[in-house]
Amino acid sequence: MRVVIAEDSALLRDGLVQLLTLRGVEVVAAVCDAVALLAAVAEHGPDAAVIDIRLPPTQTDEGLRAAVELRRTRPGVGVLILSQYVETKYAAQLLGESGAGVGYLLKERVVDIGEFVDALERVAAGGTALDPEVVAQLFGASRRVSALDALTPREREVLGLMAQGRTNQSIAESFVVSERAVEKHIANIFTKLDLPPSDGGNRRVLAVLRHLETEA
Repeated sequence: MRVVIAEDSALLRDGLVQLLTLRGVEVVAAVCDAVALLAAVAEHGPDAAVIDIRLPPTQTDEGLRAAVELRRTRPGVGVLILSQYVETKYAAQLLGESGAGVGYLLKERVVDIGEFVDALERVAAGGTALDPEVVAQLFGASRRVSALDALTPREREVLGLMAQGRTNQSIAESFVVSERAVEKHIANIFTKLDLPPSDGGNRRVLAVLRHLETEA
C-alpha cells in the first residue's frame, strides 16, 4: 500500500511516517499543506492519502477542501481524514456522493496503531472507516432528521457501526445477538431510509451518508 500524508505538524508527520513504515506501508510523500498534497497525489498516484483538516495558510479547512477535490478528480485514491475536529460543512460533501474509499478518524481516539492501519487499508481498498463521534455530529447537522427519527435506538446503533465499516458478524458480536437479528435491523434501516437494492456494494454506507446533509 502506497500512501501520501498531509500534516502540518512536523512531529506528528514524521511520527506517522515512521509508524506506517514499520508496518509495511510505503509512504511516498509527507507534506505540510494542501497544495503540496494535491501535487504529491498527482505525481505518485498513491492508494490512499492521510489528511489533516487544518493546513496552512489559514489553518481552517484547507485539508478537507483538498480531500473533496481529490474525491472529485481522483476517485480511485482512498481519503482518510485524521483530525482533532469534526468539520461538518465539507464532511458531508466528502461523504455524501459515495462512501467508497473514505474515512474520518479523530486523532485523540486513535489509541491502537494496528487498528489505524487496518482502517487505512480498508479505505485504500474502497471501504469506509468513520469514527462514531463523527457520525454522531453529522447526524446532528443533518436536515433530514425525520427519516432518521423513524429508526429505533438499536437501529441507530447498528447504523453507526455500519458507518465504521463493521461486518454483520462484527456487529452481532458487539450486541451479543445472532447475525440474523442484525440482518433484520439492517433491512429495517434500508426500508425506513428508502434505500432500494442496488448493484453497488455501498448501500450499507449510503444508509448513513445519503442522509447526512449540512446546513450550508
